[in-house]
Amino acid sequence: MRILFCNYEYPPLGGGGGVVMAALARELARRRHTVTVLTSRALDLPAESIEQGVRVLRVPVFFRRQLAVANFPSMLAYLPMALARGGRLRGEFDVINTHFVVPTGPVGERLARAHRIPNVLSVHGGDLYDPSKPSSPHRHPWLRAPIRRMLRRASALVGQSRNTLEHVERIYGVKRASELIPLGIDPPPAVPAAARAELGIPEAALVLVSVGRVVARKAAPQLIEAMARAERPVMHLVLIGEGPELAAVRAAAEARGLAARVHLLGQVSEERKYALLALADVFASTSQHEGFGLVFLEAMALGLPVVCYDHGGQTDFLRSGKTGFVLPLNDVSAFARGLQALHDDPALRAAMGEHNRRAVEDYLIGRCAERYEQVFESVIRAFAARAEAPACVE
Repeated sequence: MRILFCNYEYPPLGGGGGVVMAALARELARRRHTVTVLTSRALDLPAESIEQGVRVLRVPVFFRRQLAVANFPSMLAYLPMALARGGRLRGEFDVINTHFVVPTGPVGERLARAHRIPNVLSVHGGDLYDPSKPSSPHRHPWLRAPIRRMLRRASALVGQSRNTLEHVERIYGVKRASELIPLGIDPPPAVPAAARAELGIPEAALVLVSVGRVVARKAAPQLIEAMARAERPVMHLVLIGEGPELAAVRAAAEARGLAARVHLLGQVSEERKYALLALADVFASTSQHEGFGLVFLEAMALGLPVVCYDHGGQTDFLRSGKTGFVLPLNDVSAFARGLQALHDDPALRAAMGEHNRRAVEDYLIGRCAERYEQVFESVIRAFAARAEAPACVE
């Protein structure tokens, strides 16, 4: 198949949604499909490149100044620039796969109409519902209406979790056939663990790690509060990621007297990220909502127990007492007790970690790609059948 992916973010820009789509694109290219990605360009990224078998076309958005976090001007600029670039690609594709109904949805929908090919719309969660943002689409009728239309018009609709597909129906009132395809990860690279000494972490410490954009939805200052309430003086936190809430995290650590035990490392390479995951003992996230939670799978692949809240798509594959602790949203005291339990019981940590290594086998990118292949093939056949159907003659 000849596949065009549309996504306003693609690594190194953005977060988990772009990362998993890149893994999917690479896997489909390895399976001998022709794969092109139409995404945004910022900083010194090239306008066109071939990356692990994937043709990546980046259109300038001018206003983006950070790798990790987009802004409204850059998202708005992506729409006309991507439409103009995509419009010159006529006849090159069999199917479009659009990721994120906001802001990418209009690009995929209009290009599909212009090229007369099917459009598979993949929704990721935050593009439908983000409880931490006043700008979240679910709060605004003027946004809900066009989103509803795009959800209905897509040739196929894919959600990565039950939670996301529930929002499609409950918030947007769209009742239609849809596909539940969990996200997948590449098998983790075989990299040695980072040295604790280089971060000033004692060998005997219990190390928590958290990965993600440091934005309001992640509620990262709660991690500091949970550490303080856990009252375990040899507990350290490694926080990987950039974002506007870093100052709040730093201030919380200083206020609680934990600055020496909180290590803010910013954005790192994929290899470095896995080396830091391998260094840690527990993955901890106070995120207020995840459409799926790709970073949880990455942590599980390294044998880490996961401590998080119970709001979001991660509840499809995390089980309290099995994979770690899945706790009531914003119950920081319960979060602290979960950290205490894992600190005090190395055997429990080991059992959960081993369970997670086995469980993550069901969420590798190959399985995700197989499901997407089936969806693409189905919509291409259905689209062709409609095009060939004779017109009704009165």
